Amino acid sequence: MMPLLLALLLSILPFRGWAEECPDTARAQVNTLTEQIRLWDDSYHRLNQSPVSDELYDQAHQRLTHWRRCFPESPPKPDNPLASSRGTLRHPIAHTGLEKLLDEQAVGAWLSTRQDVWIQPKVDGVAVTLVYRQGRLRQVISRGDGLMGHDWSASARRIPGIVQQLPEPIDLVLQGELYWHLDDHVQSANGGLNARSKVAGLMNRLELSDADAAGIGLFVWAWPEGPGSFTERLAALARWGFTDSRRYSQPIRDIAEATHWRAYWYNHPLPFASDGVVLHQAQRPPARRWKASEPYWAVAWKYPAAKALALVRNVRFKIGRTGRITPMLELEPVQLDDRQISRVSAGSLKRWQTLDIRPGDQVSISLAGQVIPRLDEVILRNAHRADLAAPDPRDFHALSCWQLDPGCEEQLLARLTWLSGNQGLALPHIGRETWNVLIQAGLIASFLDWLTLDVAELANIEGFGDSSRTRVLESLNSARQRSFAQWLKALGVPPAARNNLEGDWQTLVARDTQAWLAIDGIGPGRAAQLSAFFRDPQVQALADTLRVAGIDGF
Repeated sequence: MMPLLLALLLSILPFRGWAEECPDTARAQVNTLTEQIRLWDDSYHRLNQSPVSDELYDQAHQRLTHWRRCFPESPPKPDNPLASSRGTLRHPIAHTGLEKLLDEQAVGAWLSTRQDVWIQPKVDGVAVTLVYRQGRLRQVISRGDGLMGHDWSASARRIPGIVQQLPEPIDLVLQGELYWHLDDHVQSANGGLNARSKVAGLMNRLELSDADAAGIGLFVWAWPEGPGSFTERLAALARWGFTDSRRYSQPIRDIAEATHWRAYWYNHPLPFASDGVVLHQAQRPPARRWKASEPYWAVAWKYPAAKALALVRNVRFKIGRTGRITPMLELEPVQLDDRQISRVSAGSLKRWQTLDIRPGDQVSISLAGQVIPRLDEVILRNAHRADLAAPDPRDFHALSCWQLDPGCEEQLLARLTWLSGNQGLALPHIGRETWNVLIQAGLIASFLDWLTLDVAELANIEGFGDSSRTRVLESLNSARQRSFAQWLKALGVPPAARNNLEGDWQTLVARDTQAWLAIDGIGPGRAAQLSAFFRDPQVQALADTLRVAGIDGF
C-alpha cells in the first residue's frame, strides 16, 4: 500500500521543475511521504539494503522539503535518517554528514566563497571511526547515527587494509570509509556493483573470514584533530600507511578543476566504487565542535545520474510496417547525461503487459550505449490505474493495413515511409511528415493513392506553396522510373537469399512454397512468407494497379 501512496504523491509533479509549485493536493500527503522516507532510511542504515536508487531517494527528500515550505503547518520534520542505526558506543568525535550540491552552478557558488579546497572521490562504502591509543588500533566504531555506533573492532583487527600498529606511539582518532576492493573499477561503465552493501553485510557478521577481510580496504577522509594544513595531514597519513588519502586527493582553485577531477574519477579506474566527489575546505573548526549534521566546510557533488526516475504522462502504441506493436511511454522530460528524454520504448507489447505501466507510474530509464533511452523497470505505481485500450496483435501483421481502415493509420504511414525511404524507392523530399500531411488532407486512403495525385489536389493543402507542390509531385512521379527490384522492396517483400528476385511479377506469383524452397538459401519459414506475400489478394490488387500505371515488371 505504501508504494502506491508514494507513487500518487510523486505523480503530482514532474521530475524537473516541481519545486516551483505548491499543489493543494500535496497538503494531505506530507505524512505519507514522511513515513515512506523513514522506511527507506531504516532499510538503508539499519538493514544495509537499498530499496530505491539514490536518485529516487534524493528527489523524494527534496520534494518533502519543498512541501514543508509550502505548508508550514505540516507535522514536525522526520527524525534523523540515521536514528534506527544508532549503536551503543559513543564516537570520540561526531561524524558529520554531507550536503549534496545539485549541479555545477551550486558547486561554483560554494567554491567562490572558499580558499584552500581539496577534492576526493566520494568512496561508496561504510563510514567508521578508528581510535588508536599509543599507536595501536584500539577501537573501530560504525557510523551509526553519527554520535553512537556499533563496535566493529573484532572484525577490523582481521582486515589487512587497516593499519593495526602505527609507526609512532600516538593517540589518534580518524574517520574514513571501509570499501570493497575492485580491480580497475570504472564507475561510469560498471556502476556501484552493490559494493557498499557487501562491506556492510560482512562487517555485521559475528565473524569475518580471512578471505573476506582481505577484500576490504580503508579510505581515511578525516583526521579531525590533525594539523590545519591539508598537505600536512595527507603526508602524515601516508607515512602511517594510509596511502589512499594522499593518492586520491587534489587541490582545486575553481569549478573548472573540480569538474575535471569529477569527470576523471568517474571515467578512469579506481580500486573502489564511488558515487561522486567530496570537496573539503582545509580550514575547519575544532573537533570538539563537530556535530552529526551537514558541515559548512565539506560538500558532496554526485556523479551524473546513470538512471533517471521519469513520470509517465501517457502510453501510446506504435504499429510498425510489419504489424509489430511497440508501446511508447511519453514522459515528463528528464535529463540523462547531456540528453533530455521525453519518451522511451517499452520494447514489446508483451513486456508492457507484464510491467503493466500506466499514466502516473514512475519508471527508471537509462541510456543503452550512452545513446538510446532504455526502460529498466517500474519503480512506483500510481494508485489510479487508468484504462488503456491496447491494439489487438491479431489484427496487425505483415499483410495488414494496406488501406486506411479503422486502426490502420499507424501501419499504413509506416508502410509509406518505408516505400519512400532509401531502402525502397528513395524518393527525395518525401518522408513521414509529408505522407502524414497527405493522409490528413484526405488525399491518401490506400497504399498507392499517391500515384494519381495532381497539382490541383495538392493546391488544397494549407501551407503547401508552389515550390513545395512542385517538389512533391516531381518526386512522386519519379517513382515510375524506379526498377522492378526497387518496387519489390518498397512493397515490403520478405527478404530472400539474394538482394534481387529473378523474374517478373507473374513469375514470382506462380511459385508456391515448394518452389521457393527449391531456391538455394531459402528455408521453410522464409518460403512460407514469400508464398503468402505474392498470393495475398491485397498485394495482388496492388500489383494490378502498378501494371495499369505502367510500372516495369508488373
